Amino acid sequence: MATMQLAGTFRLGDRTVNRMGYGAMQLAGPGVFGPPKDRAACIAVLREAVEAGVNHIDTSDFYGPHVTNQIIREALHPYPDDLVIVTKVGAVRNAEGAWLPALEPAQIAQGVHDNLRNLGRDVMEVVNLRVMGDVHRPSEGSIEKQVTALAELQQKGLVRHIGLSNATAAQVAEAQRIAPVVCVQNHYNVVHRDDDALIDHLAAQGIAYVPFFPLGGFSPIQSTKLAQIARALDATPMQAALAWLLHRAPNVLLIPGTSSVGHLRENLKAAQLELSSEVLAEMDAIRTEAQ
Repeated sequence: MATMQLAGTFRLGDRTVNRMGYGAMQLAGPGVFGPPKDRAACIAVLREAVEAGVNHIDTSDFYGPHVTNQIIREALHPYPDDLVIVTKVGAVRNAEGAWLPALEPAQIAQGVHDNLRNLGRDVMEVVNLRVMGDVHRPSEGSIEKQVTALAELQQKGLVRHIGLSNATAAQVAEAQRIAPVVCVQNHYNVVHRDDDALIDHLAAQGIAYVPFFPLGGFSPIQSTKLAQIARALDATPMQAALAWLLHRAPNVLLIPGTSSVGHLRENLKAAQLELSSEVLAEMDAIRTEAQ
């Protein structure tokens, strides 16, 4: 638990969570589709994470689909009182594993019910709307209808808090005119820094920012400098990248994912890394190197 405390805490809705969390996407099979090769290993990772002090798990019922949530339930139900499970709606998978928008109100309601059923919950703590205007990056467009649908589910007691994923600053503002937004989850890392201004804007409001793809995701960061910095820190590039994110702003919550207990332990150790002002400046400059 001491390692987790080094990362600090932040508010997520009306709960306080450790800033080092866990993302469950890699618990599904290749391409986030179908069952994993080793279900027992996935269960072990989840239990190890919670034992280590992780109390924020990010998931979605379209991971698999259904597979990841069912594994979470098998591994952790009945859930610890302090565990906050955050999910996403707004997409479905077809038989070939493609990611398809599911943004009609009835589809959003179905997504919430699917998450509740597969996780074994009566209410979801946080549900993020995954904006699907452009599958791979935020793009402008009204999300009023979708956020209104989530707000109606919130009023029915099925959703406690609403968040956004793959959203622009304008969409965040639009959503806030309908209901409070407790987190924004976008692609962000030491190289991909389009959301710098948004992170600071959210921090001023006490809203969590949850970066995904800390090493680039499906297009991994190619940075000689990051590798050099990591070696000097006696760390892996992933640990250095995660440590940089923890230093970036106090509202940043991390959700690195893995299906390996060993890799999980490595990720959590990122909280122990101390980055000097000189190292932080070097890492800030990596964005220029990678462009």
